[in-house]
Amino acid sequence: MVNFCAIIGCSNRGDRDKKSFFRLPAVLTREGAATLELSQSRRAKWLSQIARDIKESNLPYVRVCSDHFTSGKPSALYDNTNPDWAPTVKLGHSNIDGATATRDLERYQRRCYRQGQKSKLDAAEALLQLHSVPKTPKRQQSTSEEACQTDLDSNSMNSTQSELQRLLEENRKLKEQLAESNNNFDRQFFQDNDENVKHFTGLSSFAILDVLFTYLETFIVCSCLNKLTKFQQLVLCLIKLRLNPTYVDLGQRFNVHKSTASKTFLNIINIMYIRLMPLIFWPDREQLWETMPMSFRTHFGKQITVIIDCFEIFLERPSNLAARTSTWSSYKHNNTVKYLIGITPQGVISYLSQGWGGRASDKYVVEHSSFLHKLCPGDVVMADRGFDVSDSVGMMGAKLVLPAFRRDGPRLSGEQVENTRRVANSRIHVERVIGHLR
Repeated sequence: MVNFCAIIGCSNRGDRDKKSFFRLPAVLTREGAATLELSQSRRAKWLSQIARDIKESNLPYVRVCSDHFTSGKPSALYDNTNPDWAPTVKLGHSNIDGATATRDLERYQRRCYRQGQKSKLDAAEALLQLHSVPKTPKRQQSTSEEACQTDLDSNSMNSTQSELQRLLEENRKLKEQLAESNNNFDRQFFQDNDENVKHFTGLSSFAILDVLFTYLETFIVCSCLNKLTKFQQLVLCLIKLRLNPTYVDLGQRFNVHKSTASKTFLNIINIMYIRLMPLIFWPDREQLWETMPMSFRTHFGKQITVIIDCFEIFLERPSNLAARTSTWSSYKHNNTVKYLIGITPQGVISYLSQGWGGRASDKYVVEHSSFLHKLCPGDVVMADRGFDVSDSVGMMGAKLVLPAFRRDGPRLSGEQVENTRRVANSRIHVERVIGHLR
């Protein structure tokens, strides 16, 4: 929002003129009666100097630029004798010009100087009077009383010294603990500790975490408003994905405000999406055939192109009734978002769909995502028995391989049982990949 100066006749704008703009002083209601009265008086003075008929609802948007203060900015609340306690220059409705305002400021500065000199003089006179006070004659006390007083002073001093040392040591330990907590989740915390890496980020080792950070580092920005290092920003995002703590929890872990934790997560997740999404691509058929694993080549030849499955991720219960209905999964008995994933026989993710509500069936997701457009004539798709999409796949000139199953018919033949075993053994790869994603 562009700031405009509220003074009559002033056309300064925040987007065009290099000026500072100041809000209308607030009324302080929680700092005592004197402060309340003074802040009310100052606010009224500002409104009087602005001299406009301003609605109460528009007061939060009132701004006054630096041109209307002799020093370029308003003075402090308790400095009510300062000419800049309220706008005084170029008001558009008074005869006060810049020269007059400057003289007022100089007069104020001379008064402050005289008051400072007087304070120094009073302090010097007090010291002279203290020095000229005659010494009090020593009282005649018994030796035993003097000894008791000496012992008391000595014991008190030793006790105070011990307490001081204890407090200094406690302060040092607390500083070390604070520095330790601030350094949590840095490189040293994860280096040579794959258990910490797996627990907090879900990645299997520090080497993988380091490769991921190196790949994203140049796109992560550090600013003066965010004291987290680039590495800590990435770790914060991974912890949110892995453990899903609240932003208040993340703020406590990284010693930042919850809003900073939220902004950091959203920023890093967008960077990860832009940088990592190109790593999921549909391979060329020739490359796929040349590197086909022997287990697939023996049982299915070279035609298996992709193994597909759907997985669901739990959601918080939506407040919107339509969203709650569309995300309800009768299989998981919870609100979920569903994704279609495809992997190559080599175990590489080659397809990941957009998110769908948990209510959508596997068949619906396959037919309404972009998956079918990836298929070429002659491709073979391996899926679970819930994917009744042979017609849709067949329209693309491809073939669907499913494990055999019986409904109300006779039991499976030996050949069907063997085929089911081969398909199940091959599909275990996609289950393993989904497990890694979770």
